[in-house]
Amino acid sequence: MGLIKFNPDKYKDRIEYSQKLYDITSKFKEPERVPIHISVGGSFFCKLFGVNIRDFYTDMEVNIEVQAKGIIWCFEELKDDRVNFSIGMDLGPVYEGIVFDCPIEYPDDTSPWIVPILKKPADIEKLKVPEPSTSPKIQEIYKKYEKYKELAKKIAPDFPTNWGGVNIHPPLSAACAIMDPVLVYELMISEPEVITKLFDKLLKTFFLLRDFADEYFNIKRESIGLADDNSAFISNELYRKLVFKYNKAIYDKYGKKERSLHADGPNDHHFEMYANDMKLTSMDIGGFSSNEVAAKYLKGKTVIFGGLNCRDLYGSFEEAKPKVDSAIEILAPGGGYVFGVGGETYAGVNPNTLISVVEYAKEKGKYSAK
Repeated sequence: MGLIKFNPDKYKDRIEYSQKLYDITSKFKEPERVPIHISVGGSFFCKLFGVNIRDFYTDMEVNIEVQAKGIIWCFEELKDDRVNFSIGMDLGPVYEGIVFDCPIEYPDDTSPWIVPILKKPADIEKLKVPEPSTSPKIQEIYKKYEKYKELAKKIAPDFPTNWGGVNIHPPLSAACAIMDPVLVYELMISEPEVITKLFDKLLKTFFLLRDFADEYFNIKRESIGLADDNSAFISNELYRKLVFKYNKAIYDKYGKKERSLHADGPNDHHFEMYANDMKLTSMDIGGFSSNEVAAKYLKGKTVIFGGLNCRDLYGSFEEAKPKVDSAIEILAPGGGYVFGVGGETYAGVNPNTLISVVEYAKEKGKYSAK
């Protein structure tokens, strides 16, 4: 494996311009044009470069190489408004499995997944809240990151390394990682006192992990982003009854300046609550949400990221163009919007279509042309 070179100074002016676009739109003002950020990552890059996705998650050299080459592709070919070019240890969606010692499977050419260990309500009683400083599994990952940093210096020395530590999703989505999601939803209806015990343990675990990571990296955290995909699949009434207090507790503790949320969607039924009660400063609205509903409830309060669905991007640019037009026309007015793929850009999305979409959105998204 050869040395991967990257010169960030080559893109200095572009990065500064992109940052200016973000700064203006975050104040709910209209910059020169809509900022564009395409959420491409490990799995997408693996397909782009012909790498087995399983290898990306099991071989740290492959992990580093794919990310570094992917960032170069973004700056050289995609040309969106990204301002970050760091790489980080990407283990996949397995942190609950690490923290609670669940089996983790690594199927061929796809992301790893956790085998749930909570099969019945009685298992919740037995679940232990781990102490990060003494957990062998958790400590093993921190040691792995130190090795990762040293390896990255050898393979891709021009890329800064960045990693957030061992953390889990907020309680609902964390529960759905270690217990069958259908059973979680059923217990929320039939035995809310039981599921509350699980959520309590998961919130305590979240705090312990986050505080340990912040101490490890010497960070005083005042901004935080959560990924809570499973919230999309419960009613707003149920969310307010059993989920709201947990996510709000996390935001209140760590999100005094900024609080963001990633979701795959659909989230239409939660948007008003996210803006007015959770007081999100930004949100990835997911690829299955309604742009019209997002604009109705989030505009002027929460910076909106997204607008496109991956299904819009498997084909040609001509097929995607009407969706780009619609997203910008609905979400761009007044600022507070970053154009992108809601949720994440899946492996197999047409890279040439993505490149054309970014180029077109730079013209379509000019505020001066409206």
